[in-house]
Amino acid sequence: MNYKKVVITKYGGPDVLRVVEENELPKPQKGEVRIKTLATSACFTDTMIRKGIYYGVKQKPPFAPGYDIVGVVDELGEGVTHLRVGQRVAELTVTGAYSEYLCIPAANCVPVPETVDASEAVSMVLTYMTAYQMLYRIAKVKRGARILVHGASGAVGTALIQLGTLHGLEIYGTASAKSAELVSSLGAIPIDYQMEDFVHRIEGLDPKGVDVVFDAIGGANFKRSFQCLRNGGILVAYGSYNSAIGKEGSAMLSYTTLMIRSSLTPGKSASIYSIVPFKEKHPDWFADDLKELMHLLEQGKIKPVISKKLSLTDAAKAHQLLEARGVNGKIVLLANELSSIN
Repeated sequence: MNYKKVVITKYGGPDVLRVVEENELPKPQKGEVRIKTLATSACFTDTMIRKGIYYGVKQKPPFAPGYDIVGVVDELGEGVTHLRVGQRVAELTVTGAYSEYLCIPAANCVPVPETVDASEAVSMVLTYMTAYQMLYRIAKVKRGARILVHGASGAVGTALIQLGTLHGLEIYGTASAKSAELVSSLGAIPIDYQMEDFVHRIEGLDPKGVDVVFDAIGGANFKRSFQCLRNGGILVAYGSYNSAIGKEGSAMLSYTTLMIRSSLTPGKSASIYSIVPFKEKHPDWFADDLKELMHLLEQGKIKPVISKKLSLTDAAKAHQLLEARGVNGKIVLLANELSSIN
C-alpha cells in the first residue's frame, strides 16, 4: 500500500519541503505500533528544524519533520498488549509526524478520547503541554497571580491565557493591534508591543510588577521582561524567536545571559523550559499532564485557537504562513480521511 509523507530534502526555506510517496507501509518493530495519522501540527519549531538550527534534532536530511501527532493505531508490534487496533492515541514525536503512517514506541502513546476533534486533540500535545507545564510544573502559579505572556495571540500564548483564566490568574499579553481583540476575548489585557513599551505599561498596570513572565522572544526582550517581575517573581524562557529569525545573537548566548542576570538579581529568578528534556526527565508527568489536558478538552473547559486546517501535503504553505507571522493560534495539518473533509 502506498502512502505519502513530507520530507526536508535539505536545510533551507519552505521550498525544501517535498511530498514523497512510499510504496510500502512501515512495519512496527517489537514494542512499537503503526499509527495512521489523523492530525499533526505545523509549529515554529518545525521551521527551525527545517533550517537546521534546532539544537534538539541531530538527524540529517532527508527526513520528515512533525513534532506531535494524533492518530489511530493501525498495527501492533510484538509484545504490545495495552493498546488495540483502531484506538486513537497521541504522542510527542519531535520529528516524523509529517507522514500518513509511522511507527512509534507503544509505551509513549497516550489515549485520546473518541469524542474530541483530532485537530483540537493534537493541539494538546505540544502547545498546551508547554503552557500547562510552564504554569504548574515550573512557575507553580498560585490562584490570583499576575502574569505577562509574550506572543499572546500565538499558539502557546493563547493556551497560556486559556489555562490561566481557568486558574483565576490576572493576565497581560503582548500582541499586535490586529490581535488585541482575540487576546481580550480570551480573558487577557492586551498590550500593543509595536506601539507601547510593555515595561512602562506593566508599571502603569501594576507598579509592583508581575509574578511570572513567559517569554519566547529572547535576546534583549529577556532583559526587559526581567524588569517587569515583582520581588519573588520568575521569568520562564521557552524559546528565542529573535535568534531564530537572525535578529539577534545565538539562543545559547541569550539563555546564558538571562541566567547570569538571574543569579545576580536577588529576589528574582529565571528558568528555561524545553519540552523534550523535561519529558525525558519526567515521563510520568508528561503522561499525567496530557491526560488532564485531554480531560479539560473533553469537558469543553479549553478550546484551542486554530487559525488554519490544511492538508498534510500543504506543509510548505503552512511554514510560509508561520514565518510571515500571519496566523493567530495554531496551524493543523490533516492526513488520510480528515484531509479531504476539512
